Amino acid sequence: MPATAPQPLALAPEGTVLVTGGTGTLGALTARHLAAHHGARHLLLVSRQGPDAPGATELHTELTALGAHVRIAACDTADRDQLATLLATVPDDHPLTAVVHTAGTLDDALLTDLTPDRLGTVLRPKVDALTHLHDLTLGHDLAAFVVFSSATGALGTPGQANYAAANTYADALAQRRHAAGLPATSLAWGLWETTSALTAGMTTAQQQRTRHSGVVPLTDAAGMRLLDTALTTGRPHLVPLGLDLTALRNNATAGPLPPLLRTLARGGRRPSAHTATEPADTPSLDQRLAGVDPTGRHQLLTGLVRAEAAAVLGHTSPDAVGPDDPLFEIGFDSLTAVELRNRLNAATGLQLAAAMLFDYPTPAMAAEHLQEQLAAAARADAPASRGAAEDDDPSTER
Repeated sequence: MPATAPQPLALAPEGTVLVTGGTGTLGALTARHLAAHHGARHLLLVSRQGPDAPGATELHTELTALGAHVRIAACDTADRDQLATLLATVPDDHPLTAVVHTAGTLDDALLTDLTPDRLGTVLRPKVDALTHLHDLTLGHDLAAFVVFSSATGALGTPGQANYAAANTYADALAQRRHAAGLPATSLAWGLWETTSALTAGMTTAQQQRTRHSGVVPLTDAAGMRLLDTALTTGRPHLVPLGLDLTALRNNATAGPLPPLLRTLARGGRRPSAHTATEPADTPSLDQRLAGVDPTGRHQLLTGLVRAEAAAVLGHTSPDAVGPDDPLFEIGFDSLTAVELRNRLNAATGLQLAAAMLFDYPTPAMAAEHLQEQLAAAARADAPASRGAAEDDDPSTER
């Protein structure tokens, strides 16, 4: 990052800056920043609702007070004809000089639950809209072509395969433009502190879980500083996100991190999941299970499920999850259920079904299933172990 303060964009005073998703949370934030700090004097804000969007009138008034001439228009940028018609209305005396694409939408689901409709909903505002913006602005002398992408494309997020694909396309398009000598900056943002249309559906538990994962939400001011800095680097793809390195390293002990974050959580070889937070001489899960009767094994496994469930929900203590609490009534959904299944796989060495928690929806019931599966795995391993011992015994008849 540069040592000096980022310089404003070299925007032509009479040029028009197009902001897609311009009446949304991030679009409006960026428009204010462009007017106040980059001298943008002609702003064209577009969204599907346009001037009928909530807060559009107030936003127009606010930007006008900052000295900008503002037009808010309704346009589905994923519709090529609509976008072409809109661009044709940009006056010659205020030509298009910059594009900022902030539009996007979510439709989260497990990979096996994705449908063409769910893919289309997410891909249209990224893939289709950006393709049209790229094609239809090739004849314009742009100072900037900025895309608000998502770190999901670079890091991966459970349940967001469609969103990851859409944003990876955005990042790749920026790389292509850059290679062709065209302005391009794709910013794969992490989580924002301000609630937007994309994050409004997150529950408190999901927000807590995100924080415990090591991702720190960005304030509006921090995000705009990162935007300014990114525009000075000349790089077509950057990942601006806040990280809590201590939480990131702690999270690395519970399961694999995205490859791009693993070096940030370095500090020695990652221990196995069930021994990560315990002293080196602590007995393994197998050893502890072997030392107790069936009732004790069930209690131990119930404690394991409660601890892992609490961690998934962002709680600091397993006491937050009772042994008979219905998991889907205390904050779990299909995505977090798979995350818990993955953590239990790592802790036990089992390969549990993805739908396990739907069949065993309380910690006590899940523990009983774990106990049965561990016993079955031990029985399956026993004949192989005896056969190997017999093969190694020189007294065994051939």
